[in-house]
Amino acid sequence: MAILVTGGTKGIGLAIARRFAKPDTDVFLNFRADLAAANQARAEIEAAGARCHLVQGDVGTPEGAAAVLAAVAAQTDRLDQLVHCAVKVVPAPLLTIDPAALTEAINLNGTALVYLVQAARPLFQPGSTVFFLSSRGSRTPLPNYAAVGAGKSLAESLIRYLAMELAPLGVRANCVAPSAVDTQALRQVYGDKTPEIMRQSAATNPSGRNVVDDDYCSLIEYLASPSAAMIQGQVIFVTGGSYLAA
Repeated sequence: MAILVTGGTKGIGLAIARRFAKPDTDVFLNFRADLAAANQARAEIEAAGARCHLVQGDVGTPEGAAAVLAAVAAQTDRLDQLVHCAVKVVPAPLLTIDPAALTEAINLNGTALVYLVQAARPLFQPGSTVFFLSSRGSRTPLPNYAAVGAGKSLAESLIRYLAMELAPLGVRANCVAPSAVDTQALRQVYGDKTPEIMRQSAATNPSGRNVVDDDYCSLIEYLASPSAAMIQGQVIFVTGGSYLAA
């Protein structure tokens, strides 16, 4: 089995990689710049018995995505899971945001899904699955989150179109959207307010707590299994009931 996780050396991406890290599994972790975090992530994956491959590159461009998949193809002839978690945060209002930075963010947070799937197609086989990690901000405007939220909204639409084209090949594509998880990306948006945001999130959640890694990783593991063969093009929120009431 082989899995590629973009943004896989930190946060949600690393949590997903850990879930699939088993003996005789090739885990490809894509990252952009932080080599120290990448090496630490590789040590964790290898400690679980999997073969870990670090693939540095910016998947926010067609050329970058193609280069990352070429590196994957050099090590395996199949890709069972493609998980797009890489994210670019530009914490600014749309009225003042730098247009060039916004464009880069939209490409990585949204359009890159297409770049990756196109480049990965030769490695897909019946049963392969594509996942995109979305969030509440794809549908509900949040302060200083537009560069992420708009990109994720775009990717949710793209996943539906991709699902229609991938289904005849026996390949599935779905989005998973956890509620607030304390990650580096979240801290880029909320800064010092992050601990309070997390406390408020837990206090107002009908289930009495915040989402933890096991919650969304278990869903992804199920969606990647043959039992989920007919689940296509969906956006599934993992929230414990948050956002159900105004």
